[in-house]
Amino acid sequence: MGKRSKQYSAEFKQDAVNHYLSSGKSMEEVANDLKVSKSSLSKWVASAHTNDGAVNHRGSGNYSTEAEKEIARLKKELRDSKDALDILKKAISILNK
Repeated sequence: MGKRSKQYSAEFKQDAVNHYLSSGKSMEEVANDLKVSKSSLSKWVASAHTNDGAVNHRGSGNYSTEAEKEIARLKKELRDSKDALDILKKAISILNK
């Protein structure tokens, strides 16, 4: 069986990045302090650098506002509805032959 990586909350990741950035310690020292791998901390720091200081995390959808999240949900719903309509149109044309 493969080793399963530990899942950390978004808050923990953000706190870890903030601690690293404000502590003046090396990444290795902070990783040891927090009992996380240096590679995980490095990924979180890199994510924060490319996302205005906020750490992206799985499941967040990376939406900055609830409105953006709702827009993405509605776009998906619209795509699904269009796909269903296309399927129905094809079925009707087949049945009318």
